[in-house]
Amino acid sequence: MEFYKYQGTGNDFVMIDNRNLQFPKNKALVAKLCDRRFGIGGDGLILLENHETADFKMVYFNSDGSESTMCGNGGRCIVAFAEFLGIIAGRTTFEAIDGTHEAYIRNGIVKLKMIDVDRIYEAADGHTLNTGSPHLVSWISDLQNFDVYNNGNKIRNSATYSREGINVNFAEQISENEIAVRTYERGVEDETFSCGTGATAAALTFLKDKDASEVKVMVLGGNLKVYAGRDGDSFKNIWLEGPAEQVFKGEITVQ
Repeated sequence: MEFYKYQGTGNDFVMIDNRNLQFPKNKALVAKLCDRRFGIGGDGLILLENHETADFKMVYFNSDGSESTMCGNGGRCIVAFAEFLGIIAGRTTFEAIDGTHEAYIRNGIVKLKMIDVDRIYEAADGHTLNTGSPHLVSWISDLQNFDVYNNGNKIRNSATYSREGINVNFAEQISENEIAVRTYERGVEDETFSCGTGATAAALTFLKDKDASEVKVMVLGGNLKVYAGRDGDSFKNIWLEGPAEQVFKGEITVQ
C-alpha cells in the first residue's frame, strides 16, 4: 500500500489516497500504522475519498484506530495532499465528519474554514466549546513548565468527561494579540505538538472578551493564526491558517 506522511505544525498524519475504497477500515490496522515504533507513526490516519458534490471527502482516525471528530490540522494537511494529487488548485470545498469546509492553499500555507461556534460554556476547569471536536480550555501561567500530560490526562479521564472524552488545552497570553497553547488530545492520549481545533478553541475563548477578530497562536510545532467574527455570544466565519507539508512517501505491506 502506498502512503504519504504529512505534518501541520508538528501534528503528523499518515495520508492515504482511498478514492478506490481499497483501504480496510480496521481499527487494529489503523493503530498499527500510526504506531511510532512498529508502524509508520502519526497522530492520526486520514483517508482522502471521492464525494458526490464536494472536491473530496476526509475520513479521519485517531492514532488508537477510532474514527474521530474533526481535526483542524488534519484538514489543512488533506488540502495540501489534494493539491499534490492534482484534485484541486488554489481553493477547495470538501466534506468532513462535521460538515462542509472551504479552504485556500498558497505556497504551502492553508487557510481552512471551521464550523460556527454557537456558544462558549463556563466549566469548573475553564471553558468548553465544540470547534468540530469537543474542547476544554484552561488559562494558566508559566505554560512552558506546565505538566500538560498529567493535568490533561486527569481532566480528560475525570467523571465529567471520561465517557465521551474531551481534548484539554492549556493556554497563556503572550502579548496583546498572541497566545500560546499546549494540548492533551483524546484518542492520542498524550500531548501533541499541535491541535488545530484546540488552537481554534483557545483563540475563541481569548477573543470573546476582546475587540479583535484575529489572534496568533503559538504551539509546540510552530505558529498558527485564527480569524473569527463575533455574533453576540456566537462566532462565525472562523478560519484556521498555517503551514502543511509532505514529509515523505513510501510503501508498506498490509496484512
